[in-house]
Amino acid sequence: MRRLMLVLALALAPGCSRDSATDHLQRARDSIFEKRPDEALVEYRKALDTLRTDDSAQAAVLKARALKGAADVYWLELRKVKEAASVYKELIAQCPESPEALEARVVLAELLRVHFRDLRGAIDQLTAALARNPPQGAELHYQVAKLYFELQDYQQCALESRKLTERFATSAFVDDAVFLQAQALHMQALQFSFGTPEQVRYRQEASRTYADLIARFPDSELAPHAVFEMGKLKAEAGDNEKAIETFVQALKTHPDPGMVQDAISRARRRIAATTPDGVDRKSAFDHNIRQNHRNSLEAVGGSAEEASREGGD
Repeated sequence: MRRLMLVLALALAPGCSRDSATDHLQRARDSIFEKRPDEALVEYRKALDTLRTDDSAQAAVLKARALKGAADVYWLELRKVKEAASVYKELIAQCPESPEALEARVVLAELLRVHFRDLRGAIDQLTAALARNPPQGAELHYQVAKLYFELQDYQQCALESRKLTERFATSAFVDDAVFLQAQALHMQALQFSFGTPEQVRYRQEASRTYADLIARFPDSELAPHAVFEMGKLKAEAGDNEKAIETFVQALKTHPDPGMVQDAISRARRRIAATTPDGVDRKSAFDHNIRQNHRNSLEAVGGSAEEASREGGD
């Protein structure tokens, strides 16, 4: 008789532990709602303790919820970054295939990037999350590409950006990825000495990528920025007249016309500084850029008369 009761007790124990864990989880949620985060942590820990010897699939689900809940309390309620990161890692280690682990990787990546400056660690977490084909895959891939840019690994940034446009061709992040790819190519160009074949090649690739963005996404808010960056590429190559023409085009829709006007002024000063003394500089400006500069002033509310006076400065 005692043996039968022992068998029944062992058979019922896992179910009782799961019921107890469920009760603790509910108390934890109630504590959070009532702004008692420390009590919520106690309840989450009690839930985990009751499930410690339960290896069932149902117990795994409850463990993931308890760990995710505790980590979120540390991060969202108490702002204890170190403790939150530790529990998110525990969740990923114990319940790697759970939906909560996927969410934990995304949050942990942000904590590693912002609070620990562990950019490589953040990339690892996002890459692991992407391997599970999450619904926000395009956004996570874009974050990976941006992290490589922040690491100044511009070659890998350009590669990841291009992969995003191929893998998520219909995503809202495609124009962002194309712009980031162009920026990475632009930065690679700046790493080489002026006029070297490598610099020329990367500059041309960057310009083509900016142009691709403008052609494919003319209504994107990044389009005027792409035009402006194309002007910067021309200026860096020493073609200041073409740079001015491009800056004027950007001025029509750029959100910061003052910055564009400053770029135009700098390009004009560079032309003036390199014009031979025997050439009438005013006539040179009138011939090459007066019409375009007039358009730039008109784009920000100036008149043709004002443009004429500006061209003669």
